[in-house]
Amino acid sequence: MKHDLKAMTRKELEKLRTDIDKQLTRVESREKKLALAAAEKAMKKHGFSLADITGLGDPPKKATRKTAKKPANPGKPKYANPDDKSQTWTGKGRRPDWFLKAMDSGKTPDDLLI
Repeated sequence: MKHDLKAMTRKELEKLRTDIDKQLTRVESREKKLALAAAEKAMKKHGFSLADITGLGDPPKKATRKTAKKPANPGKPKYANPDDKSQTWTGKGRRPDWFLKAMDSGKTPDDLLI
């Protein structure tokens, strides 16, 4: 069946395109089935199944979310703010602003020990 594309209207060309797309989908599906059958035959010949090769037969593993753990022992305060004794620091982690200001003013860490 030969079509004279130059003589066809836009509507006829669009219909032809739709028909071609449908037929291509059918042919692709048929070819996939044939390829799958050939692959299964080859796998069976070697003693395997599709699930063995692809791993699709195994149930998917559940993703688990890890939660942040709090330290078992938060640590004892080692330094205290001389202006406000309720502000303390263990000496681990980020230095608090009051500690940095004290260092800038000329104090040493030994001056701030509890």
